Amino acid sequence: MTDFNSTNFQPATFQLSWFPGLGAANHWISIPFCVFYVTAMVGNCTVLCIIWKDRRLHQPMYLFLCMLSINDLGVSLSTLPTVLSTFCFDVTDVAFDACLAQMFFIHSFSNMGSGILLAMSFDRFVAICDPLRYAAILTNPRIVRIGLAIVIRSFGVVLPLPILIKRLPFCHAQALSHAYCLHSDVMRLACADITVNNIYGLCAVLIVFGIDLLLIVISYILIMMTIFSLASGGRRLKALNTCVSHVCAVLIFYIPMITVSIIHRYGENSPPLVHVLLSSVYLFVPPVINPIVYSIKTKEIRKSILKMFSR
Repeated sequence: MTDFNSTNFQPATFQLSWFPGLGAANHWISIPFCVFYVTAMVGNCTVLCIIWKDRRLHQPMYLFLCMLSINDLGVSLSTLPTVLSTFCFDVTDVAFDACLAQMFFIHSFSNMGSGILLAMSFDRFVAICDPLRYAAILTNPRIVRIGLAIVIRSFGVVLPLPILIKRLPFCHAQALSHAYCLHSDVMRLACADITVNNIYGLCAVLIVFGIDLLLIVISYILIMMTIFSLASGGRRLKALNTCVSHVCAVLIFYIPMITVSIIHRYGENSPPLVHVLLSSVYLFVPPVINPIVYSIKTKEIRKSILKMFSR
């Protein structure tokens, strides 16, 4: 039985779950997720090691890529403990405070991912639209300040979420829809008015993801205008090629995220399996795909990887 705090009615634990109706197949389902984790860890660590060792890659574009790889590792490590315990060891209980901590880190790294993608779009904008001032604008101290601003903004926006959950009473069955804790999933279990949580969650999404995506779209409109003003077709192709990896990363990140937000708020009648699959794609696919895309499309990283394996 679930224990409750006598004053705040906070549960001692939440019950983790995943893929409704497929409980008997959990051990088999764990195999692809273990592959995802290993691929994400190896891929992002490889990118970080290559950029760290090769001083020629200590440039703004690759420093932002390092930030993205570190963030992808953070996303993976945030979900790893509860996902593996649920699938591999059938441990489905997670302590209330541990759940809030995991929720904080998952949402913080998601917000940081959005900010890093915006910074990378600014990098591409300066490189293509004002190449002569590229080195003067994106100096190392300025890149550090951008990184700190992304971290501070993310933590500042996400910090109220666990505080808002803490004030809610929980007096029903505490079964979550996922093998990890998300704000939208935890708050629906409360037996009190969650209007404040809903409004703040929506505002946080619009302030962070909405503004970031709008600025990324604007930057690419300006980039496209600059590219198509170039007289040489070869220069156009070269400029476009430098943006392909970042565009892929933006699409991989934002399409699942927007779909998850819409389904959570307006898809109450959709099957539970849809919620689980979309959330899984949102959290597990970008850390796996990003290093692969950048390794394939970035010549310097691709050459370093081939040199490493040839040795």
